[in-house]
Amino acid sequence: MNILSRFACGLAMAAMLGGATGAVAQTSMGDPLRESYYTNLKDRKVVFVPVFMGLDLTEGWSKIMSRQASELSYSYEVRNSNFNTAAGAQTITSLISEKPDVIVVQNPDVQSYAKLLQQAEKAGIHVIQLNMKTNYQTTGFVGADVELIGEKQAEAAVAKCGGGDQPGKVLVLAGPPTSPFSAYMLKGYENVLNDNAKIQIVSVQSTGDYESSKAKSITQVVLQQHPDLCAILGVWDNADVGTAAALQEAGKKPGDILVTTSGGGGELACRGLREGLWQYYVSYDVPGQGRDLNALILAALQDKNEVGSTRTVIYTPLVTYTPETLGDERCWTLDTLR
Repeated sequence: MNILSRFACGLAMAAMLGGATGAVAQTSMGDPLRESYYTNLKDRKVVFVPVFMGLDLTEGWSKIMSRQASELSYSYEVRNSNFNTAAGAQTITSLISEKPDVIVVQNPDVQSYAKLLQQAEKAGIHVIQLNMKTNYQTTGFVGADVELIGEKQAEAAVAKCGGGDQPGKVLVLAGPPTSPFSAYMLKGYENVLNDNAKIQIVSVQSTGDYESSKAKSITQVVLQQHPDLCAILGVWDNADVGTAAALQEAGKKPGDILVTTSGGGGELACRGLREGLWQYYVSYDVPGQGRDLNALILAALQDKNEVGSTRTVIYTPLVTYTPETLGDERCWTLDTLR
């Protein structure tokens, strides 16, 4: 190639590069929603009122909410009721006067906070109920479809116990009688088991405030009365540690009696499966719930309509664990939450 040819080629290349640079400049533009989005969120206030902190569930939810608040420069705090319904009611009453932008509440039962949550929304505060709802629907609910959890557990019991000549005997361990979790889960059991002649419910008992010691003592008594017990339907993994302990002390091997339970899918879920504490686990996936919850919080903080004029329910997808399908990566810890 002679000098003139090389020079012409260089000019052509420069024109091409210059054209590309111009094209980038012409298509660059600012996002018209970005500035108002961040400005609107700054210095707002969200308060979490859990039943009790110190549990994998509440600590997990709180960490996820706290991280988003920090990233988006709004205020987040926790007001722990410590399994004291009266204290929780007083906390909500105080918050109605303080007027945060959003209250996230985990209800101890279907009734105790219902009127207070109505009052909060009338005062202009968005209320999001988390995993345990009252009979009053607020701005939002994020949580498990507990009736579906009950159905899944009952179906596992039918698969284990419904194939013999005699009806398979099943023990149901519930939580507090007024707890929405207990009530809805029992309804799920009924949907599957009520008309099933192959299953015999030998006892339905409450473990109090989901107490492991009560789950253990109830299981011990029922085992003495029904040594041929086939399955136990438990409401929550923390309580069912006691259920499993009773079976171990009675000399039962993992799987001799099917134990089904549920929870947020944390480290205890996987450990329980590995150690044979339970054989069927339904997770409502705290990391997934946290993301759904944060999305509802953001929607509430940006909502310009009258509080209570929109109501959103998000049932978080359930994940079923068994020893055969278990992978360690499925169970979260506080350190792995993102």
